[in-house]
Amino acid sequence: MESSTAHHDARIAQMSFASVYPHYVTKVVKKGRTETELRTVISWLTGLDDADIDVQLAAKSTFEHFFTAATLHPNASLITGVICGYRVEDIENPLTQKVRYLDKVVDELAKGKALEKVMR
Repeated sequence: MESSTAHHDARIAQMSFASVYPHYVTKVVKKGRTETELRTVISWLTGLDDADIDVQLAAKSTFEHFFTAATLHPNASLITGVICGYRVEDIENPLTQKVRYLDKVVDELAKGKALEKVMR
């Protein structure tokens, strides 16, 4: 199991934020939310503003580079629950955990959770 986890972590690190972002947009818009709300929760989690996010998208940054540029919100550790079959609070790889935090807040937004609740 360990080698598949290491492989999974490496794959996530090299995945492009720009390749995943359109899926985030589609997911939240399909559920009646806006791209502006999506960017609001991304900014809350990462400390990156719209211009920073645009730079990351244009550069086709990997998640590794994206989170190197980010300053994770101090309350990020309050993000709990299951995403992609993993409990986010139990993920040991720091980068994978940050990506799953991002996935989780996008998921919560898409599920209709109030912005104030998503941004703990």
